[in-house]
Amino acid sequence: MDNITSALIHASRTGDLPLLQEILALKTNLEMRDDKGYTPLIIACYNHQTAAARLLLESGADVNGTDIGGNTALMGVCFKGYIEIAELLIAHHVKLDLLNGNGGTALMFAVMFGRNALVRLLLDHGADVMIKDYRGMNALDIAVQQNNEEGILLLKTLYLPVN
Repeated sequence: MDNITSALIHASRTGDLPLLQEILALKTNLEMRDDKGYTPLIIACYNHQTAAARLLLESGADVNGTDIGGNTALMGVCFKGYIEIAELLIAHHVKLDLLNGNGGTALMFAVMFGRNALVRLLLDHGADVMIKDYRGMNALDIAVQQNNEEGILLLKTLYLPVN
């Protein structure tokens, strides 16, 4: 990894806005990846650096960029539970239903880890509850598997079609 990439990843991880602004002034490629395949936006979001994520998005970072496993920034915040960053990504027109390498979606991450405020947010913005992962499981199946009672209730009562 070259020095600029290293500095960009570091600034994104730590939320060092002055350094991030300095690097962005160089017209740096915002889709470069670190050694693990993470973009600066994914790093900022995963590390709860809202201001850094906002700056990256406003500077042209791809809101739908993926790591080498197909995971997006939205999937990372649904794993971690960062609702304000999810709202930021949604405001920047993130695609809610992208699939990672296992066929998982951000909604599935939120359900799996009991991030039910995020479950509601994603559903309110139109996340598809019927998508199935590589195992053939949809978000409701995952909620049942994880014994996420609130998630089950949200999915069953508010968003699943009545048969």
